[in-house]
Amino acid sequence: MKRLARVAAALAGSLLLAIPAAADSGMPHGTEAGKGNVRTGYAGIWLTTADRSSMLARQPDVALGMPARALTPWSPGVETAGPLPAGPHRIEIDTAHPRQPIIGFGATLSAASAWLLQQRLDAAGRTALLDDLFNRKGSGLGLGFMRLYLGASEFARSRYSYGDVADGGDDPGLTLVSLAAERDTVIPLALDAMARNPALEWVGSPASAPAWMKTGGNLVQGALKPEAYGAYARYLRRIVDLYLEEGIPLHALTMQNDPQAPPADAPGMLLDAKARAELAGKYLGPLLQESGPRLLEWDGDGDGGAAAVAGIRSVLTDKVAAPFLAGVAWHCQVASPAEPPAAEAYITECTGGNWAPDWGDNLLHFARVLAGGVRLGARGIALGNVALDEEGGPRTGGCRGCRGVVTVTANGVVRNPEYYALAHASRWVLPGARMLPAGTARDGVEQAAFMNPDGTVVALVVNGAPAPRAVVVQDARRGFTYTLPARSVVTVVWGP
Repeated sequence: MKRLARVAAALAGSLLLAIPAAADSGMPHGTEAGKGNVRTGYAGIWLTTADRSSMLARQPDVALGMPARALTPWSPGVETAGPLPAGPHRIEIDTAHPRQPIIGFGATLSAASAWLLQQRLDAAGRTALLDDLFNRKGSGLGLGFMRLYLGASEFARSRYSYGDVADGGDDPGLTLVSLAAERDTVIPLALDAMARNPALEWVGSPASAPAWMKTGGNLVQGALKPEAYGAYARYLRRIVDLYLEEGIPLHALTMQNDPQAPPADAPGMLLDAKARAELAGKYLGPLLQESGPRLLEWDGDGDGGAAAVAGIRSVLTDKVAAPFLAGVAWHCQVASPAEPPAAEAYITECTGGNWAPDWGDNLLHFARVLAGGVRLGARGIALGNVALDEEGGPRTGGCRGCRGVVTVTANGVVRNPEYYALAHASRWVLPGARMLPAGTARDGVEQAAFMNPDGTVVALVVNGAPAPRAVVVQDARRGFTYTLPARSVVTVVWGP
C-alpha cells in the first residue's frame, strides 16, 4: 500500500494543470476568423479520428499550466506495485530555437484536376470548393504550397508539352512555346486560388521535354539529348516567364519529374544525375540566377534507394552545379536532409490510391508525411492531385487508381483522408511560420510543432497506436496533459 501511495503521489505531481473549458470567451489569439477563438491561457484542440467519429471536431479547450518536473511512476528508481502501461509521451517544444520557415501545405493542380473543377462542377460548386481549399477566411484550409506540372503529365486528357512541333520537326528558336493548352483550365484555376490566398506559392515540375529534344522523339519515355541541354534550359526559362506574365510566379522549379522512373505509357523523361548536374550548372542555373525561381534537384521518391541518394549527393556537391541549386524536391519523404546541411527540402508529391483503401490508415499516413516531412526540414509539402474523378482520372496513362485530395463525382465532391490531414496543418500554420524542435516519434505518437509570426504555437500530433495515448505537451513556460484517442490526428493551438 505504501508503494501504491508513492505511485499515486508521483503521478499526481507529474501532471500539468488540465482543466477543460466548454465555451470560448475572453481575448482570442492565434487563429483566424472561423477557425475558433482560443482563450488566453488555454490551448484549443481539433480532432479527427480514423473511425471518422470526429472530423476536424473542436474539443474542449485545455488550460495551460506550469511544466512539472516531479518524479513520475515511470522515472528511474520509483517503485511500483506491478507493470505499468506506457508512460505519457512528452512533447517538449523548443520555442527558443526555431528552424526552417514554412511556406505552406497543398497539392498538385494538374491538367486533370483543373479540367474536372471547370467542367464537372457548376459555378456555385466550384466557388464553394475553391473557397474551402484556398481561403484563409472562415473555415478554409488556406492551402499555400501548390505544384504545377509543366506540360501534360499522366494526369491530363491528352499528351502535350509547351513546345510541340508537328511532323517530327524541331524548333531551336523556341518560337512555338506557348501555354495555350492551359489557357482555359490550369491558368484560370491557379489565378482563382491565388485570389483567395495571395500568399500561395507554386513549384513547377516538367513532365517531359518537347519530343524533338528527346531520344526516341516521343513525349513518352526517352532521355534528353545532350545536344538539347541548352534548348531545354531556355525552354524552361521561357515557361517561367510565360507563367509570370499570366500572374503566376513560380517559387521553385525542378528539372524533371521522376527523373529515374518515367511512366511507360505517359509523358516522362529519363534525366540521370550526370545530366542533371550538367543541365543545372552549365545551362539552366545561369539562366535563373538573376530573376528566376529556386532551382531544385531530384523531384523523385524519397525511398529511391542508395543509388538514387548517391546521385542526388553528387549533383548537390558538383562544383559547377552546386551554386545554382537551392535544395531538393522529394516525393513522400525527406530521405537525406543533411546533404548538404544548407540545402532546402520540399516534398512535391505524395499520392494515395486504391492499393491502400482503408480511410483511417490513409489519414494517419498522410498526417505522418506532413509531420515527418517538416521535422526533417521540408519548407513546403504538396501532395498529389488536388482533384480526380472516381476512376482516378482523367489520365493519359501512368498511375492506375490514384486518388485526389478530393474526388469529384457526378453527385458532388468527396473529401478524402488527404484533405483532413492537410487541414490539420494548413488551417493553423500561417505564412511565415517556423518549425520548432519537438522531439521524435515514440510508441506510435509522432509530432511536429510550429510558431506563427504572431507567436502562436501550433502542434500537429498523430497517434497511430490502436489504444489511447497520454501526452504531455509543453514549452519552456507552460504545458498541459491530454489523452489522444486511438488512431487519431490532433491540432493544438495556443497563444504567446
